[in-house]
Amino acid sequence: MLTELKVKDAKPKDKRYMMRDDKGLYLRVDTSGNKYWILRYWEQKKERQISLGPYPDISLKDARIKRDEIQTARAKGETPLSTIGRSPQIFADVVAEWLKVRMGDRAESYIRTIRLRLNKYILPEIGRTPLMKITSADVLKICRNIESLGHNETARRVKTLIGQVYSFAIAAGYAESDPTAALHRALKPQSRKHYATFTDSADIAMLMRAIRAYPYTVMRCAMLFSVYTFARPGEVRSAEWSEIKGDVWDIPAGKMKMKRRHIVPLSSQVKAVLDELRPITDEGRWLFPSPRNDGRCMSENGVRTALRAMGFTNAQIVPHGFRAMFSTVANEEGWNRDVIERQLAHVEKNAIRGAYNHAEYMPERIKLMQWWADWLDALEN
Repeated sequence: MLTELKVKDAKPKDKRYMMRDDKGLYLRVDTSGNKYWILRYWEQKKERQISLGPYPDISLKDARIKRDEIQTARAKGETPLSTIGRSPQIFADVVAEWLKVRMGDRAESYIRTIRLRLNKYILPEIGRTPLMKITSADVLKICRNIESLGHNETARRVKTLIGQVYSFAIAAGYAESDPTAALHRALKPQSRKHYATFTDSADIAMLMRAIRAYPYTVMRCAMLFSVYTFARPGEVRSAEWSEIKGDVWDIPAGKMKMKRRHIVPLSSQVKAVLDELRPITDEGRWLFPSPRNDGRCMSENGVRTALRAMGFTNAQIVPHGFRAMFSTVANEEGWNRDVIERQLAHVEKNAIRGAYNHAEYMPERIKLMQWWADWLDALEN
């Protein structure tokens, strides 16, 4: 039989393994180091397993009590899954355990994005529904509602998120099947017209670390400046020191796609980039001059070439994709759509609404720009 000390000292191995206690109770130790109490029993000549919860949330003593309760219920002819007591049965309860077990070592910004998707799209629809009663049709309905808003990529991510929760539930013995498995080709494909970009937190973190490690100072600063400001590539490469005015980058109308003057509030991170760049290029006109010293600004392919040198392909990320990366994350994080679009220097497509909406939202844009830089840094670290 197990002791609390043996359970506590159990170490992960190359493969998942089980440690036996008594009367069908086992401690399962995953390769990740996570530990779960498992009750094994035979029914109709088939082995069944029930998860009694994770250790140390459930102690050895508590696991034995739950085992005895279930064994007693089985002797009375009751269904074991209805007698597990504190073991989660509804989707929201499994989500809570999944977040605790699987998300404990993830970045706060990533967890915040996950919680936003859960609270905005998923839990209001199926949070109180028993796991075994959620169908593929229920999940498809959630995703279709998101697609109707034009957020095809978010719909796909929501489906993936639900699938991750079910994978955890199946491994823990709370469910037997995943309703998202039947939806492989049911959702709208990702639009091909969008610029290649990263929207997954892990990919963005990888990108930021790669940029930070790039060995050439001017190009590294150009990439950081691009990511932090998400301005169009042409606006970045032709940026001039005369346009940096205190806490803002004041881009004249002639350089803008829509021929409208654009103000970019400078986050503390962008100011740090400029401080690093100043001793190198501020005697000239351009923030990012051509390395050929021919009086021109950096080539239009400069940042793209640097991304390729770091191993990122055209199918993964392009300089213009920094804008889509920001837009996706900011919208998912709940920022005001009008503030986002104004900082992207987009023109209102609805002519009537645009005629009446002349707001510049500058206080909100200042907060947005600092939040975005902080979000990237938190992810990177």
